[in-house]
Amino acid sequence: MSHTENNDSVFDRFPGFIQDYIYAHSWESLREVQIAAAQEILDTENHLLLTSTTASGKTEAAFFPILTRILETHPQSVSVLYIAPLKSLINDQYERMKDILEESGIPVTHWHGDVGISQKKKLLTDPRGILQITPESLESMLINRSNDIPRLFGDLEFIVLDEIHTMVGTDRGNQVMCQISRISHSIGKDPRRIGLSATVGDPSLMAQWLGQGSLRNVSFPDFGKGQIHWRLGMEHFYYQKMQEEKKESGQSVIDAGYEYMYDCVQDKKSIVFSNSREETEYITATLRQIAKNRHEKDIFRIHHGNLSASIREETEAVMKDDDIQAVACATVTMELGIDIGKLERIIQNQAPNSVSSFLQRLGRSGRRNNPPEMMMVFREEDALPNTPLPQLIPWELLQGIAIVQLYLEERFIEEPRIRHFPMSLCFHQTLSILASSGELAPSRLADILLALPPFSNVSRDDYRLLLHAMIQNDFIEMTEEGGLIVGLAGEKLIGSFKFYAVFKDSEDFTVRCESDEIGTITSPPPVGDRFALAGRIWEVEEIDATRRLVYVKGVEGKMEISWPGDYGEIHTKILERMKQILCEDEIYPYLKENAVKRLIEVRHLARKTGLPDSSLIHLGGYSYCFFPWLGTRSFRTFRKYLQYMAKPYGISNIEYEGCYYISFRMEKATGEELIRGLAERVRKEGIRKENLVSVKETPLFDKYDVYVPGDLLRKEYVMDRLRTDEVIQRIESMEQTEQSRP
Repeated sequence: MSHTENNDSVFDRFPGFIQDYIYAHSWESLREVQIAAAQEILDTENHLLLTSTTASGKTEAAFFPILTRILETHPQSVSVLYIAPLKSLINDQYERMKDILEESGIPVTHWHGDVGISQKKKLLTDPRGILQITPESLESMLINRSNDIPRLFGDLEFIVLDEIHTMVGTDRGNQVMCQISRISHSIGKDPRRIGLSATVGDPSLMAQWLGQGSLRNVSFPDFGKGQIHWRLGMEHFYYQKMQEEKKESGQSVIDAGYEYMYDCVQDKKSIVFSNSREETEYITATLRQIAKNRHEKDIFRIHHGNLSASIREETEAVMKDDDIQAVACATVTMELGIDIGKLERIIQNQAPNSVSSFLQRLGRSGRRNNPPEMMMVFREEDALPNTPLPQLIPWELLQGIAIVQLYLEERFIEEPRIRHFPMSLCFHQTLSILASSGELAPSRLADILLALPPFSNVSRDDYRLLLHAMIQNDFIEMTEEGGLIVGLAGEKLIGSFKFYAVFKDSEDFTVRCESDEIGTITSPPPVGDRFALAGRIWEVEEIDATRRLVYVKGVEGKMEISWPGDYGEIHTKILERMKQILCEDEIYPYLKENAVKRLIEVRHLARKTGLPDSSLIHLGGYSYCFFPWLGTRSFRTFRKYLQYMAKPYGISNIEYEGCYYISFRMEKATGEELIRGLAERVRKEGIRKENLVSVKETPLFDKYDVYVPGDLLRKEYVMDRLRTDEVIQRIESMEQTEQSRP
């Protein structure tokens, strides 16, 4: 059947209000993704993983046939549960769905912490249509309205998971899988799951995750690779840290990298992405200062997770308004599928962490028939004469090039990482289940919890160990009848709204300027001191420690802030491609003048020092440096293996930077002897991950790890945070390289 015949066939099956919507928006035809989704949803009973580029119409692709189905079945409860990771995404999709559903008679409700009680009461009174909700609000519903679940969701037909790539391999995604399983068990049916994402590395792995715990098959149509139409540039700047700002004619002069960013977004509706809230705050303040220095209008907005809902929503509204010239400085919170409309350019400050993130951010621009456009800007401290070799490498620039080249050459996107032993979530779901169900026999609790898909690798013995610790610490208690209920410490945890979230949070202070809420900070400075938030500087006027409030007034200026950034995991292929960049001679067409010059410099340095040919460089005296070219998990494993093997070689002072290099002191061997010794040991016995984790270690990564027994945390670390196969291969290749030397 031709595309035209497919288009007509699918279009004819849609109800009148959807056909009218398509006509009203002047669509000449349905897109390939929309036809494929309609055929899967209307003609099969499978789950569906729908992956297609940003702005390709995935939302309509999923909801047009979903709405067609529910109009045929007349469900008597909520019929579609839409789960999304961000409030801003739900707010955006709520407005889009209201537009689509205007003539349908199908209600849509959005539900999260910033939504008023009246909307929620309306749904609770008459549960129908589409419910759009965050994982945290759904958790609250399961705990506090457990008896209502069959009434609310009894005829639930579809569960839509938006931006599914952000969920896989995280506690939050596994929490959603637990919630789906608990709802399905409560209503006695298995609703169809629809996963939506613009970036998926291995669709079969993602489909496997989406379908876990269900007997339905998962379909994932392939739409091919398509053509690449980008406008992409990269530029590099040096700065001197001690003299980043100097006075000239009574004004601050900002370093050239920030001036370049400012010029790039001038007269263009843009987003400036950074990898942490700290960088986002600093860039916002800097761009505002440049505007002030140039006597130009301040058009800069800010968007990240520590800001108040009103500030975030104001930024979103301004960015969606085509008549307002504005630039948003943002973190990952604007990376996901908010339809911003006519966005002309993306600025990426330093390298993204992944190909997936690069594609998501690039895809924010280029809508409405324009190609996506991004400029990556790299700032690097100008090195001093005595700077050691590893710190002379522009790692961020190499990483940015590697990410782009991997997608251009191979269409590579990172595969999803599956977690096998999520003990923090296990602790959380134990309390959640007991809070919603009341007293349960230990064996019954184990049956319920261990049947949830994320815990398929948790044995009953593992779970017994966790329960004993929870009883001992009063999170749960045993009744005289031998049942388990929530204990006093557990009640205290569950009593806070923060319990519903499984990601780490902090005991933040709310910042207020008069009646306006600005956002939150972790620890307030003393009265009279200043700090940065929402791209502005505030002076502390009063601290109410009991109510965790900080009252401030706005002041002029700019200053550093110190929030730790969550830089995520980097894939080994990115590191390997970075090494290849040092070895090859190609000058990539998207590099600007300074970036070309910096790349030529570092290639010359690398070849002069033997870096491309050897993974172990002697820095002089007892100092050595490994460049293993491994991603985060394998790098971590290699580093811990080096620590494990340190004593016979006299290795000490092990230091590392990201997953780029490991520097150390070695007094009892040469580099050749170390590599030969590591290779011989690996050949003889491999690498036992258990040996790399000391019994004294308590690896704390996730929110409730502090309450989990050390033995279980070490087991989780071994299963989910270490990887030996790539390390073994790398050590063997190091030995071969050494043996081939003249």
